[in-house]
Amino acid sequence: MWYGEYTHTIDEKDRFILPAKFREKIKTLKERNLYITRGLDGCLFLFAEEAWRKLEDKLKSLSFTKQQSRHFNRLYFSGASEVDIDTQGRITITEYLKEFAQIKREIVIIGVSDRIEVWDKLRWNKFFKENQKNFEEMSEDLFEM
Repeated sequence: MWYGEYTHTIDEKDRFILPAKFREKIKTLKERNLYITRGLDGCLFLFAEEAWRKLEDKLKSLSFTKQQSRHFNRLYFSGASEVDIDTQGRITITEYLKEFAQIKREIVIIGVSDRIEVWDKLRWNKFFKENQKNFEEMSEDLFEM
């Protein structure tokens, strides 16, 4: 659903413009709501409503009696918010999410199938460099017959 890698900047009002391909895709969706939250590996996750609801249902089904489930859900959902896309295709990032992802000014927006990830550019470059060399090895481990 979401694919590609795009470099953008955050403006003085903590907004970024979604890539044109993503804005076009959003126009085709029945539900136009997006949700942003703390992601994994130091990025932010951005979901269209259908993918958000599916993940929300999975997380709600975890036992609240298990400490790990409670802790994850607290961190995940307390960071979440429904975001509005303005007429120019911009989304505002809250200060606490900017701090979490260590976002300064330059960001990388990547499509990861069912979600969009927003990374600080330096953090993304470091992640990519560290993991690119293991890409083939990861594929062997993940796709062994």
